[in-house]
Amino acid sequence: MELSMPESGRKATSGHITTSPVTGSDTPAAPRSDPAPAGRDTTPGSGDPATPAGGGATPTGGPAARRTGLLVTLVLGGLTALPPLSMDMYLPALPEVTGALSAPATTIQLTLTACLAGMALGQLVVGPMSDKWGRRRPLLIGMIVYVLATAFCALAPTAGLLIGFRLLQGLAGAAGIVIARAVVRDLYDGVEMARFFSTLMLISGVAPVVAPLIGGQILRITDWRGVFHVLTVIGILLTVVVWRFLGETLPADRRHEGGVGQALRTMKGLLGDRVFTGYTLTGGLAFAALFAYISASPFVVQEIYGASPQTFSLLFGLNSIGLVAVGQINGKLLVGRVSLDKVLGVGLGVILLAAFALYLMTSGVFGDLGLVPIAAGLFVLMSAMGLAMPNTNAQALMRTPHAAGSASALLGTTSFLVGAVASPLVGIAGEQTAVPMAVVQLSCAALALAAFLGLCRPWQANRTKTGL
Repeated sequence: MELSMPESGRKATSGHITTSPVTGSDTPAAPRSDPAPAGRDTTPGSGDPATPAGGGATPTGGPAARRTGLLVTLVLGGLTALPPLSMDMYLPALPEVTGALSAPATTIQLTLTACLAGMALGQLVVGPMSDKWGRRRPLLIGMIVYVLATAFCALAPTAGLLIGFRLLQGLAGAAGIVIARAVVRDLYDGVEMARFFSTLMLISGVAPVVAPLIGGQILRITDWRGVFHVLTVIGILLTVVVWRFLGETLPADRRHEGGVGQALRTMKGLLGDRVFTGYTLTGGLAFAALFAYISASPFVVQEIYGASPQTFSLLFGLNSIGLVAVGQINGKLLVGRVSLDKVLGVGLGVILLAAFALYLMTSGVFGDLGLVPIAAGLFVLMSAMGLAMPNTNAQALMRTPHAAGSASALLGTTSFLVGAVASPLVGIAGEQTAVPMAVVQLSCAALALAAFLGLCRPWQANRTKTGL
């Protein structure tokens, strides 16, 4: 069978690989079935991604319309929004939690690290499970556990228990992240996949815009525990929507047999691909620079510069709007016209320059500048993530059509583990300086660019790959 992607100019045939003139990247020559062949059973969970579990007509039209309807796209966007919802709605409450639980800021920041580490490790488990048992069943189990863990967070009496429940919340929430990416890989290839990731960024990007705003408003009428009550309700609603409307996208004939050993061998093969590993590290390190901002900004903006929780929420929302807007420029204007590697390189370069500027400003080279210049530097850094994150995901997943769940797990695990390491480092010098945040961002941005250039080697136009 030959699968042709007209917009990317790539054809994948068994045993032969050609290089895309658009992406500048070779992809594994592993043929895959059409996501929705004629005659497939479309009963709930049967494997038709375009038909909701509760029924409905399969969309027709262009490639994207043929594969997913608007509702399924919104469901996938909701699943990818779980991490920013779980993290960002809680951010304005961090200073309050330190007082309520009588714990230092460094300890309370571990509640972010625990959730992030849980999401990282959970993806390593759920990704291979979804390759073996399909996407739907592991996703529903993960969502149910997520709801329970979030409810326990609202009841936690000590910082230690809150950290433990946040770890469980992250482990369960990982199902939504990893399976959403795997579903996209089931349905799309080439530049269409990059476009769809940008579309998901638009949907899921609403979460970091509204989440801290919602969190700030919740704190006006209740305490930090109310944030977790709201997250519990959101988790319940999303679980119901997934059960009702998201069908199975991985048919039985494309699933993998075998247990843990087979999953480890698959991941070893993926990591043996230098280019895949390069994109994975690039995306993970870029995400760590972003997460350094997420974990440090509540204290930088509110404690160092004296802003209110509502002002912090507004600034955080503006930065998220910048990320979403640049992501849409990437998906609507650049993808298909400019090499994904070129766009990715520009994004990494801007992130590096913004991080360097933040380091100069926070270290006092220009004197005491106040909040506005710092906020501007963070806005540029966050916006450039809209060029980096969707393209690293697309470039990596285009190489792995036969193991999308495992590949998605490695992508997510790397990002969240590196982010979990970066989180406590930003508070290493206490709550009265923003220099550690800038140093962590600068280091991660430099390492991301080094991984991209050293492992992906985008200037090599005719890269070949022998298989995993």
